[in-house]
This record gives sequence, structure tokens and C-alpha cells, in this order.
Amino acid sequence: MSETKEKPIIKTAAMVVIGDEILSGRTQDINVAHVATKIGEIGIQMREVRIIPDIEQEIVDAVNYCRAKYDYVFTSGGIGPTHDDITADSIAAAFGVGIGYHPEAFDILTKHYEQAGVEFNEARKRMARVPDGGSLIDNPVSKAPGFRMENVFTMAGVPAVLQAMMESIVPTLEGGAKMLNRSVQVSLPEGRVAKNLGELQEKFPEVSMGSYPYFKAGKVGTNLVLRSVHPDLLDQAQAELIQMLEAEGAEYQAEE
Repeated sequence: MSETKEKPIIKTAAMVVIGDEILSGRTQDINVAHVATKIGEIGIQMREVRIIPDIEQEIVDAVNYCRAKYDYVFTSGGIGPTHDDITADSIAAAFGVGIGYHPEAFDILTKHYEQAGVEFNEARKRMARVPDGGSLIDNPVSKAPGFRMENVFTMAGVPAVLQAMMESIVPTLEGGAKMLNRSVQVSLPEGRVAKNLGELQEKFPEVSMGSYPYFKAGKVGTNLVLRSVHPDLLDQAQAELIQMLEAEGAEYQAEE
């Protein structure tokens, strides 16, 4: 009797990057790579990223779409003290709830500004506002917390702060099967490997295959990347790919 393999548990996520400064090119986002890497380490696949302006309806629409489609949603940006920091209000609107000062957040910020000898003014108090029902995300860097609403995690856009918040978020997430990678660098242009790669993709539909051309020291080649949550299929697909390349007489370098 043959054994029945358990179907791997797939966990997915999306990220909504909020901010006019990202869209203008004035600020270059590095948060997506960090979040994708951290969640990938525990078996959560980043499936979609949206970059949207500081417009409430845009935020509401993006968050509601993503939270219904994916297991987790991460947002970055727009939870500071200024007038254009509208993310908290927009998340409240997306969930159809009210928003107000969170007692714990207010206490954290009150103590922080007292110790710093800085006025806890009305603008700074905005950072203590959390949608009703939200739970706090710790911010050891600048103290103003992020917050979680169901499967949506709302974080600051400042990379150092977001990275600190992710450290407290990751242990609360439920991971799934980890996406594994295999790569083969071959000294052939993309057009020479396209047919074989296409045929191999049809044979292994559960292995994602991509080709990425490179130009080094006047030489043209292609990086072939295989990805799957099935290690046995991944190994088999890589082995057959190498056989195809050897049949072409191509120089290659395989990596795990």
C-alpha cells in the first residue's frame, strides 16, 4: 500500500505600503524585503504588495481586499503625529469600528515624553489612537505602538521601528510549509533555455520556475530559479533541468 503524502499547509500574506513619499520616489522602501524575509523564514509566503497614497478610501479598499484574500496583512506608514498620518483612522473605517485613545498606548507615551522632558501635545497624542478592539504592537525604538486588528498588522514606516515591531509580531504568527529554492546559473542566453524550461514547468506544476538573464564581463547567461514547498519535487526538477543543460553542452553551476 502506498503512503499518502500530507498536503502542505500554505500560509499567505500581503503588504500594503502607505505613503505619498514612496510613490513620489522621494523615499525608497526597504520594508517589503524585510517583512517578506522574516515571514518567509517561518513558512508564510508574501503573495502581493500594494503601494498606495495617503487617501482613506484607497487604504480601506486595499486592506479589505487583502485581509479577505490572505492569511495575514501587514501595513507600513501613516501612524505618526501629523495631519497626513491617516492610517489608523482608515483601518478603523475598513473594519467599521470607532477609534479612540488606547489606555495602554496613552500611558506608554505619557511616560515616554515625561522622561524625555518633551510636551505630550495634541499632535503626539494622535499616536495613542487605536481602532476599537485593536491590540498593541510593541515599539521599543520610539515607543509609539503599532496595532493589530484580526489578521491585519499596522506598523510604522520608519525601517528601524518596523523591524523592531516585526520582532514581536513574528512569534504570534502561524507559519506553514517553507518555500525552498534551487538555482542553476547557465552560460546560455534566456532564449536558448526557454523551450526546455517551459516543458519542465508543465511536467512539474508544483514547482515555480523563473529565468533571469545576466550580463557579466561581456558574457550573457541566465539564472534559473526553482521554488517549491515540496523538497522531493524540487530536487527532481533541478536534476532534470541539469540533464537538459548537459544535453545542450552548456556550462552551468547549481546551487541550493
